[in-house]
Amino acid sequence: MRTQVCIIGAGPAGLLLGHLLRAEGVECVVIERQTPDYVLGRIRAGVLENITVSLMERLGLDARMKAEGLPHDGFNLADGERLIRIDIAELVGQEVMVYGQTELTRDLMEACEERGLEVIYQAADVALHDVDGDAPFVTYIHEGAQQRIDARFIVGCDGFHGPSRKAIPSSVSQEFERVYPFGWLGILADVPPCNHELIYANHERGFALASMRSPTRSRYYVDVPVDEDIREWSDDRLWDELAIRLGPAAAANITRGPAIEKSIAPLRSYVFAPMRHGSLMLCGDAAHIVPPTGAKGLNLAASDVHYASEALTRYFKTNDPAGVSRYSETALARVWQSERFSWSLTKLMHRFPDDGPFERAMQVAELDYIANSRAMQTAIAENYVGLPV
Repeated sequence: MRTQVCIIGAGPAGLLLGHLLRAEGVECVVIERQTPDYVLGRIRAGVLENITVSLMERLGLDARMKAEGLPHDGFNLADGERLIRIDIAELVGQEVMVYGQTELTRDLMEACEERGLEVIYQAADVALHDVDGDAPFVTYIHEGAQQRIDARFIVGCDGFHGPSRKAIPSSVSQEFERVYPFGWLGILADVPPCNHELIYANHERGFALASMRSPTRSRYYVDVPVDEDIREWSDDRLWDELAIRLGPAAAANITRGPAIEKSIAPLRSYVFAPMRHGSLMLCGDAAHIVPPTGAKGLNLAASDVHYASEALTRYFKTNDPAGVSRYSETALARVWQSERFSWSLTKLMHRFPDDGPFERAMQVAELDYIANSRAMQTAIAENYVGLPV
């Protein structure tokens, strides 16, 4: 098979890129090692920045998001004694959309056949070849037979553990990483949320987050040691801990229910550079990971896709390689800004094991500053809704 762009990974980044390229008449094929059901079974974030919403609007795939999503014009920081509301609508005139990543992926997936986006699922043993030159190709096994796709460009949207990033030689790349000493223990339950906006809480027992997927489905988290055994956490124990960490006002409105899903996600900050090598470009988790504090993961992938789709469309429509040449530099500039915000919010709202009285006093001072400074709240708000692309 021959195509202009081969996209590896049919998560939201890969599907979004595929739809954007097809809308501009660029030939592309998406390959995915898992089944569609497996892809849809991944439980992920649900706060969408303007860039993600605008790309769905541009594709005309925003109807269900607009009907079922929850526009939010603020969020809250709690420190055990007070609730600091960041009024993003009033501060920066924007909002975010709460809409589960699973639902966004479903919208993209269901539009593939109608819009002529070919997706090959259950592609095993994917390997990238000749990415240094102008004629790269991808090999994989599908239905027991070896397959090959020749393309002008390959775009890796295959996540942190995929093969794309590994195809870039270590001699030309650099990795930046911070692994955190805790993970987020999350519970998803069909119960109404305890608050109509997200609450990020810093409590002496640890971090907690109250969020939601819909008016009837809630997502809660507490931080736990990275080596914690999830079997030690019954539903009741987790609900009890959430009630303590979120504080009495939120606890009074918590509705308990059985877990639909419960898991522990490790936290890390990670950046890989460059995000382009030869004819290979990286998007999303293949190139960077952010801690979920601040909800930047999917949204950073969307901004990568925006830059990549613009660059590739320009290349194939006008034979102009400038966008492709600048892709890594352009994408990384926004990546580092989001990494900074996610890291700073993680540091502010979590109690690190090695922290002492000084570090805690710095957190209190920072929260005091946020509570009393419109300028500080504005800076947080503009980062939360997403910096311009």
